[in-house]
Amino acid sequence: MLDPVQLERLLARVALRDRQAFRQLYDACAPQLLGVALRLLRRRDLAEDVLQDAFTSVWHRADSYRADASQPMTWLTSVVRNRALDVLRSESLRRAESLDDDDGQGGVAALGDDRPSPLGLLEQAADALHLRRCIDDIDGPQRQCLALAYYHGLSHSEMAEHLGSPIGSVKVWLRRGLDKLRRCMERLA
Repeated sequence: MLDPVQLERLLARVALRDRQAFRQLYDACAPQLLGVALRLLRRRDLAEDVLQDAFTSVWHRADSYRADASQPMTWLTSVVRNRALDVLRSESLRRAESLDDDDGQGGVAALGDDRPSPLGLLEQAADALHLRRCIDDIDGPQRQCLALAYYHGLSHSEMAEHLGSPIGSVKVWLRRGLDKLRRCMERLA
């Protein structure tokens, strides 16, 4: 795995349409990014399609990467994750439409309406705002570990590799970040 500075350089060259840099970026990152897609989709064929789609997007949008906003691997992981979530949503919609077509009498409607009430939506929005405030108060490696663990599903060892840090440090950062998050959420509740 390349270090973040090397990945930033490759992304900058990809933004200039450097095919060799794109190949190097793919070779360096594809295995780990495929793992992210596999964890979310649980189907290799879909994960491979998502990976290909994500790298096509990277080729076209590499100039939108901002080093001051995130680490290169975090940005790449979010591209893959967003594509995978799009696939999950479309698969879910396809299954729902299939149920409706099979029944002929509104099979989806017969399953019941699981949508939250307006009050439930308001509570969810308030919780999301609280969570956002709390996460904004956490900085540095603790915040990065939280993001890698919960938004990207990385294990301790994967985070250590991604960050180029010892696994013990990663565990401490994650635990401290979780403690800060818990205390903040308790204060805001």
